Amino acid sequence: MFFEIEDIWLFLAILPIVAFLYASVGHGGASGYLALMALFSFTPETMKPTALLLNLFVAGIAFYHYYRAGHFNKKLFLSFAIASIPLAFLGGMIAVDASIYKKILGILLIFAILKMLNVFGKESVSIKNVKIWQGLIVGGIIGFFSGLIGIGGGIILTPVILLLHWGKMKEAAAVSALFIWVNSASGLVGQFTSGATISSQSFVLVAIALIGGFFGSYYGSKKFNNKLLRYLLAFVLAIASLKLFFA
Repeated sequence: MFFEIEDIWLFLAILPIVAFLYASVGHGGASGYLALMALFSFTPETMKPTALLLNLFVAGIAFYHYYRAGHFNKKLFLSFAIASIPLAFLGGMIAVDASIYKKILGILLIFAILKMLNVFGKESVSIKNVKIWQGLIVGGIIGFFSGLIGIGGGIILTPVILLLHWGKMKEAAAVSALFIWVNSASGLVGQFTSGATISSQSFVLVAIALIGGFFGSYYGSKKFNNKLLRYLLAFVLAIASLKLFFA
């Protein structure tokens, strides 16, 4: 299935690099995987469950490293996860027209590009507490679109946390990693309920992405930063976003 795609070996070479960069900031990488799959002409029916499956493993290992480094804030995570989990399931059950799906994904990739360019990278000295209604609304909206598109939502949640001064950079990364994991699991179950399937070849992609995810999250939790690679990834995401809008 995957291995019949033209230039699949180039895709497999880029995949662990994407996982490395996303995991370094506590993300599973679904928006990056979807961008790559769009560039290599994967079908939307294949893209969504595959991206969520990769998210489960890469975000899981990212959370492990950030948790071990002492950056996880349980209260902050629960503020968003309570509403996001059921709505990610609901979003995962909904089938979106291919043309609409590509446009929505193209818009969401803009968040990924801005995050990789560190537009949202400034920490606030003073941290504010998240009100219950704020967490429910933000978590619910992000969760729904996560399941609908096939992402974990961290690429949106992290900028929101930083912009509204709800947490520090590493704290946002740790919370986003687990947020991505639970949303990916919920969205994937929702897709299975609607008849989606995962090819056995997807687990080859998982193994390859895990290599990049392991090292990315390890060095990311230890104050790792590589601007050049982030800029290159932002460039790739920009190309994918343009392709989705004009395909």
